[in-house]
Amino acid sequence: MSRWENFLVREDANLVDAARIIDAGGGQIALVVDDQRRLLGTITDADLRRALLAGSDFQMSCTHFMCKTPISAPITHSREECRKIMVKRHIGQLPIIDVNGCIVDVILMTEMYLPDEQPNPVVIMAGGLGSRLGDLTRNTPKPMLNIGGRPLLETIIDQMVQQGFSKFFLTVNFKADIIINHFQDGLGKNISIEYLHEKKRLGTAGSLHMLPKNIEDDIIVMNGDILSRVDARRLLLTHRRMNSIATMSVKDFDLTIPYGVVDMDEDSNIKGFSEKPVTRHFINAGIYALSPRALNYVPEDKFFDMPSLFNACREAGENTRAYPLREYWIDIGHLKDFDRANFEFSEHF
Repeated sequence: MSRWENFLVREDANLVDAARIIDAGGGQIALVVDDQRRLLGTITDADLRRALLAGSDFQMSCTHFMCKTPISAPITHSREECRKIMVKRHIGQLPIIDVNGCIVDVILMTEMYLPDEQPNPVVIMAGGLGSRLGDLTRNTPKPMLNIGGRPLLETIIDQMVQQGFSKFFLTVNFKADIIINHFQDGLGKNISIEYLHEKKRLGTAGSLHMLPKNIEDDIIVMNGDILSRVDARRLLLTHRRMNSIATMSVKDFDLTIPYGVVDMDEDSNIKGFSEKPVTRHFINAGIYALSPRALNYVPEDKFFDMPSLFNACREAGENTRAYPLREYWIDIGHLKDFDRANFEFSEHF
């Protein structure tokens, strides 16, 4: 089987099937085809994230969600011509078709044209107390708790290194010496690590004012107690495409009301009933992309959290956006989360 065949999904498949193709294929795209492999439409990772935000039913046919006028290139095009199309149309994947409209190849921008090394700095907030974890964090910073047999913070850093990031800033406060002694300057991992020392609690964004003033690239910021398979490169790409000053990763969270709900009008007339309804919400996932300009809204040496930064940007008329996560994600906030992360670690990492 050719690599591009992993991207194909039949027109009678549902959105769940398309999501599996997108995740397994590695190209962030599903190509909807008929029995002759004629291209009917495309579904991208971005389409799935929009469907999540809209609360769509993933059991519906993928044809309801696909782009029915997909951008493609004929087999006669050179790779340089294909590259120009992708750059001009701001797309990361380009199906190649023959004279009958059948798929013969797929060109991926991420594989062929983007550099492996990412110049963007990564800031990891590792200064929290972790008091909700009780005795586990009495003498150990939460990011240094062992999950899967090694410190959580080491897994976070290694995940980012595998994606090409090499410049790290760690905010430290509680038991900072444990973190610094373990990672030192990062040279053991062929990366650079600098430390932002909080003399007092500054919140999830307050320490950003200590970053160097000459940063020119977009910044990844993430909490040091998050275990996730997030593709930070794709987050940055989406951040740029949306012309956002601050982009917040969000995770869908279903809330079930454990009772039968009565629907009434303002005159107390009963209109219907819902048995244990489920409502979907989106929660802050603690992973962000920031343009350097966003740092101008961070006050100096004051407690300041990320929601406050997003509000400050919005009030100034700046563009802030949400980025729905589909990848594995867990916040190590309570003992049950710690146990679950250890149980699931080998499956995802």
